[in-house]
Amino acid sequence: MALGLLWLGLTLLGALQTQAQDSAQNLIRSPPLLRIPLQPDFRDDQFQGKWYVVGLAGNAIGKEKQGQVKMYATTYELKNNGSYNVTSTLLRDEGCDHWIRTFVPSSLPGQFYLGGIKRYPGVQSYTVRVVATNYNQYAIVFFKKFYKNQGYFKTTLYGRTKELPPERREEFTRFAKSIGLTDDHIIFPIPIDQCIDEQ
Repeated sequence: MALGLLWLGLTLLGALQTQAQDSAQNLIRSPPLLRIPLQPDFRDDQFQGKWYVVGLAGNAIGKEKQGQVKMYATTYELKNNGSYNVTSTLLRDEGCDHWIRTFVPSSLPGQFYLGGIKRYPGVQSYTVRVVATNYNQYAIVFFKKFYKNQGYFKTTLYGRTKELPPERREEFTRFAKSIGLTDDHIIFPIPIDQCIDEQ
């Protein structure tokens, strides 16, 4: 009986491992950074401030998996050395959660790397690229990371307000599809007031 239970345990473990590998293998491959536009003449001082996450799309995002995603906010605070302190604020389990990180500028204006990457176990690289922005209304930002030898990417539609004109959502959807994502990978979070409107 003990041997039978051991075999059953090993079989289940193998099945779970295969399922995890299959889901990772089913991810859409991340496009090369050269295919991702970069905002011309990026102005870091005008980009700083608070942005609401109005749209979200990525190779690990799915409408069925995510369910009803609540809107969250991200604030970029420019430091003297040209990097940003970036704070994302979201509602989680009826409480406010804050995620703080640093984006360090690269040699290309509008492209950044995750600072202090060694503090994030398993993250091998993390690149942020501002695709397009008019600074006072919207921004489209691309994120690419390698985590435990797996490539993940997402793009975010930021708004200075919680609502954006339909043409901005359409522009975001076109961009997401141009990098290989489908309608199933694109979500528009539900606007909320809790946490994200507090300073």
